[in-house]
Amino acid sequence: MKKKIFIYHFALTIYILATYHISETQIKEEKQWILAAQQDIRAFGKLYEFYYKRIFLFIFKRMADEDTAADVTAQAFLKAMTNIQKFSFQGVPFSAWLYRIALNEVNMHYRQDKSQLHESAEKSQLADILAETEENVNEDLLRQLAKSLETLSPEDMQLISLRFFEELSFKEVADIVGITENNAKVKVYRILEKIKKKLRVES
Repeated sequence: MKKKIFIYHFALTIYILATYHISETQIKEEKQWILAAQQDIRAFGKLYEFYYKRIFLFIFKRMADEDTAADVTAQAFLKAMTNIQKFSFQGVPFSAWLYRIALNEVNMHYRQDKSQLHESAEKSQLADILAETEENVNEDLLRQLAKSLETLSPEDMQLISLRFFEELSFKEVADIVGITENNAKVKVYRILEKIKKKLRVES
């Protein structure tokens, strides 16, 4: 039985290393922090310090101002801290679990104030989307693409943002939004096809 458990955890570690591009040392260290926080909530500080900047920037890209982003980030970490006991090591790293909480907090914020979700992107990230639609990159198309993205539903925009703006793998996107990897691929490519058709009409 112990041998089977060891093989399972070894395979799980290899899978996480390959999928999420993190080191074995980081996995072990993060696991120690989580177990410590589950025993004593004061130990959550290590996770907070390690992930704060990453989560803040993730949220800030979706907010109209820095103060609002800081407030939503604080709420996300509070939610993570109060629910740390629910986290288990089942092939999804803590970072994906934390990003899911952050995304939920962003969505909750916009449901409450009814304002439009803000997304920011670099030209290079927009160019990556155009490359997926097999379009030649030029300034006119970049402007048209930016306008097309504004017409997407919040759910579709989140998938595009996670895949291209955050540069996450389909598996990471799937874990964050709570769907299968194959479903994430299907949804993203359907969105890209809609964008492609819209660009053709407008060009």
